[in-house]
Amino acid sequence: MLKNYFKIAFRNLIKQKGYSFINIAGLATGMAVAILIGLWIWDGLTYNTYHPNYNKIAQVWQHNVYNGEVQSQVSNPYVMGEEIRNKYGSDFKYVLQSTWNFTRILTVGEKKFNKNGYYFEPEVTEMLSLKMLKGTRDGLKDPYSILLSESLAKTYFGDADPMNQLMRIDNKYDVKVTGVYEDLPYNTFFRNMNYILPWSLYLISNEWIKKMDNPWGSNFTQTFVQIADNADMEAVSQKIRDVKLNQLKDEGDRKYKPEVFLHPMSKWYLYSEFQNGKNTGGRIEQIWLFGTIGVFVLLLACINFMNLSTARSEKRAKEVGIRKSIGSVRSQLVSQFFSESLVVAFISFIVALLAVQLMLPLFNQVADKRLAMPWTSAPFWFVGIAFSLFTGLLAGSYPALYLSSFNPVKVLKGTFRVGRFASLPRKVLVVVQFTVSVILIIGTVIVFRQIQFAKDRPIGYDRNGLVQMFMITQEIHTHFDAVRNELKSSGAIVEMAESGSPPTQVWNTNGGFDWKGKDPALAVDFPNNSVSFDYGKTIGWQFVEGRDFSSEHATDSSAFVINEAAAKFLGFKNPVGEELKWNDKSYTIIGVIKDMVVESPYEPARASLFHISKDDGNVILMRLNPSKSSHESIEKIKSICEKYNPEAPFEYEFVDQEYAQKFKGEERIGKLASFFAGLAIFISCLGIFGLASFVAEQRAKEIGVRKVLGASVFGLWKMLSGDFVFLVLLSLLLAVPISYYFMDSWLAKYQYRTEIAWWIFAAAGVGALSITLATVSFQAIKAALANPVNSLRTE
Repeated sequence: MLKNYFKIAFRNLIKQKGYSFINIAGLATGMAVAILIGLWIWDGLTYNTYHPNYNKIAQVWQHNVYNGEVQSQVSNPYVMGEEIRNKYGSDFKYVLQSTWNFTRILTVGEKKFNKNGYYFEPEVTEMLSLKMLKGTRDGLKDPYSILLSESLAKTYFGDADPMNQLMRIDNKYDVKVTGVYEDLPYNTFFRNMNYILPWSLYLISNEWIKKMDNPWGSNFTQTFVQIADNADMEAVSQKIRDVKLNQLKDEGDRKYKPEVFLHPMSKWYLYSEFQNGKNTGGRIEQIWLFGTIGVFVLLLACINFMNLSTARSEKRAKEVGIRKSIGSVRSQLVSQFFSESLVVAFISFIVALLAVQLMLPLFNQVADKRLAMPWTSAPFWFVGIAFSLFTGLLAGSYPALYLSSFNPVKVLKGTFRVGRFASLPRKVLVVVQFTVSVILIIGTVIVFRQIQFAKDRPIGYDRNGLVQMFMITQEIHTHFDAVRNELKSSGAIVEMAESGSPPTQVWNTNGGFDWKGKDPALAVDFPNNSVSFDYGKTIGWQFVEGRDFSSEHATDSSAFVINEAAAKFLGFKNPVGEELKWNDKSYTIIGVIKDMVVESPYEPARASLFHISKDDGNVILMRLNPSKSSHESIEKIKSICEKYNPEAPFEYEFVDQEYAQKFKGEERIGKLASFFAGLAIFISCLGIFGLASFVAEQRAKEIGVRKVLGASVFGLWKMLSGDFVFLVLLSLLLAVPISYYFMDSWLAKYQYRTEIAWWIFAAAGVGALSITLATVSFQAIKAALANPVNSLRTE
């Protein structure tokens, strides 16, 4: 019997090729979207699970009260790990101090590259369960050792054995390769860990650290832990809460009220955002967003199947009547119709798998992922088959129950009619389809408007033609004046400056400030950038009042240039000339500049300060000569930099390109949403096209009679299109308030945000109507132009 069901199902598919194509194409598209989103969600949910102990690993964070607000930070004093180890050792298996993901110059013979890696305490190999391909996990015991990732070892040594080979770090230290570990996957926090250097070498190469008067007052390293097997993450986190506060002796530092806590590795990726000391989520919102989109897009495809199957009910009424009259019971008919939907579902699943395989490279590029089809995974096939069964049963449920309910007597007498309300469920489903599609369109438009709104925001300096170089070694800084003079003489640049931080990031913040009228209880922390005299000229500062730094003013070494946000925060009506104390040293405010967008372009600028320093050469900034080509200028800069610093690879960035990276997250959401919205519209149009084709076929005789009686082509087109236009208008009435509610909630998380303009809804409505009319018109006009003789010759 089962074999017979599927044989009939295949015959019906072949007999109705047009409807079969629409059903399979729509369902395959919906399933492809669901598979892509499923792979994307799974990648997010399994982030960091490469490490077997990920549910026991955590990062030490702090809550501090800065500028009247509770702010959360991941940076810690370099003594944090040692203190936790000494005081709470029984609660932890490992407590490790680490640097940030640093860039160092690694040299072997003639090969020299800037590569990212970490300084870590030796037990990192055990905590992260690194898979050692060569050497052992004890390879960091020697201060002058290094562990390499598999790909980095290949870059430097090819097929040769890298073990015990020497590498030079920053042209200062020689270290020996003591191990090679397997490359970490892309969906892990440590994916850019190309090498690991010993923490002890970091302390040796930075002697100033051990000479600090107040080691607990500076936060510039990271602390990672693995709690004991029998320990509870929340309980241990509560235990170490005051570990920093108990070490602070200075009352100024204690004002920040630091609270130390553990942020589990399982939450690093999906729950990375904090507001006012509370974990408010993060990428988990995207998981829910696109998971919901995937469910609705698949639902749209199922709706197509339901609509076309029930719409063709009269065509199959006699089949149902005959089957019932010769003894078929309803359960057998239900099984027959379910078998047809399952055949369509499994064929669609195969087509969807092929489509996903073809789309994955583009999808990975847009989503910034490294997803791959798990062809050899048994759970994947189990889930895939279950997914196909579920989709087939969902899509076939309504048609199976509806068609099997027909009365055989009425059907075979010819008196069966579907009834005036028979098409109501189909109309409801079409409304649902277009409501979802229009919501996706409106949402996508608003996302891109928010991005453009932030891009159009004044940033307070001129980023065009501005080049930055990060100084790993100090050779250029040591010869700064000579390099600057040569570059200006060559005509490659018009100005050059140094700074402690790049114009697109905050690398340093400071407290210890006091001024007239300050609340003594207020603990402040300001971004504080050390710059050279020509920094303002180089980046194109825009002054509101006062003047720039000048080497002609000897007192400028004790001066601040502040931004508008700082002037407002300090409460000075006329800030120029006012005194600001920093660690008991007096500084004079000489100028106020427009707020620079240094951090998020969606948030207000923080109160920021700039001061002169001759010691910080972390970043070199150059303003290219606009009268010369960028390529020519860069080549000249390269030759002069290599002259003064031959051991360092020449690398640079255009500041405008670096600034553009700030929009990548929202642009990614917008591109993915537009991609899925486009597929949703495609599925909806397929359904409308199929229904329009069926309606035209069903009303062929009516159209023929109307034409004989003088109806015009336009009148017939209007009659056939009117029902669909009404359904789309009803969809718009539902989609507008729903989309406004959700997008207004989404925009609420941005302090600097666009308005939701009325024309967005109007444009989405016009677009949806246009697409509907274009889809329906083909069948409507085709039916209207048909010769009425062909449809009436049997009457």
